[in-house]
Amino acid sequence: MTAADTLPASPWHRLAADVLSGRPLTRDEAGSILASSDTELLDLLAASYRVRHHFFGNTVQLFFLMNAKSGLCPEDCGYCSQSKVSEAEIPRYNLLSAPKLLEAAKLAAERQSKTFCIVISARGPTEREIDFVCSVVPQIKQQYDLNVCACLGLLSPEQATRLAAAGVDKVNHNLNTGESYYSEVCTTHTYADRMATLAACRSAGLQLCSGGIMGMGETADDLVDMAFALRELAVESIPLNFLNAIDGTPLEQTNQLSPRDCLRGLAMMRLVNPAAEIRIAGGREIHLGTLQPLGLYPANSIFVGDYLTTEGQLPEADYKMIEELGFTVTRGSEAAEPLPTLEGSAN
Repeated sequence: MTAADTLPASPWHRLAADVLSGRPLTRDEAGSILASSDTELLDLLAASYRVRHHFFGNTVQLFFLMNAKSGLCPEDCGYCSQSKVSEAEIPRYNLLSAPKLLEAAKLAAERQSKTFCIVISARGPTEREIDFVCSVVPQIKQQYDLNVCACLGLLSPEQATRLAAAGVDKVNHNLNTGESYYSEVCTTHTYADRMATLAACRSAGLQLCSGGIMGMGETADDLVDMAFALRELAVESIPLNFLNAIDGTPLEQTNQLSPRDCLRGLAMMRLVNPAAEIRIAGGREIHLGTLQPLGLYPANSIFVGDYLTTEGQLPEADYKMIEELGFTVTRGSEAAEPLPTLEGSAN
């Protein structure tokens, strides 16, 4: 036995052990993670990795996002370049054709994505848009064996039921922040509206993909509120975004995050929602920067490719990051085939 073996476990490792034993994290404990010092960060990440590894091993799930309808949204979400209050210079187009979506699904499969995400910019889908999604989803699943996640805005119970019947696996509808801060982010719909959509999707038998955005001016308590709301909903998949303050949006001058803040947010989300798929989402390249690999110690999923209106890191860089961590890409319960060969790497 070495001297190191006799050292007492750190508070974070004791917390991870409690979580693995089945004890839910308290709000105070979640807040203490966000308030922890930089000197504790590596220990915190090691503790959160214990929980991540228990449920997901060293696997990473890739998601591919397709903006099937861009801009033209009547909502006033302050973070969004597609909202009616945004002056951002972005592509604006109506619903893409089925061949365009199938082409994107093919690319998603080639990039070893587990899930193909269809997103439209809208308060909620029209009947034509619901009809279209319900018609194209079976083709995507049959041709490319992808899970499909639909992000279509506010949904009625009937619409959710139709999506489930068409083969949609999960619906993305982010809470974005805590309930008390929501009106600072959006005024054209409410936090309760979002909760109603999630309830409709759950009742229809759909899995839930719901998360939020760090760095919009919220407090640590707001982030904790969001994490606990997601826990109460038993959300299967949680994307955590880091505000990309796009020029022309109301939040364009907002820049409150350090890379260490982002890592603490991911660790908190993992320990509050231990068995959930935690995805490092929009803004990771900007805010995590060279610390991106550390994010995969608490998280087990990333988007590969671009986001809605902003570019992401090159897929080859993601493959290299995953490979150098000693992790493997998975498209389900089994590890996927070896990552695509990187240009210039040895055979």
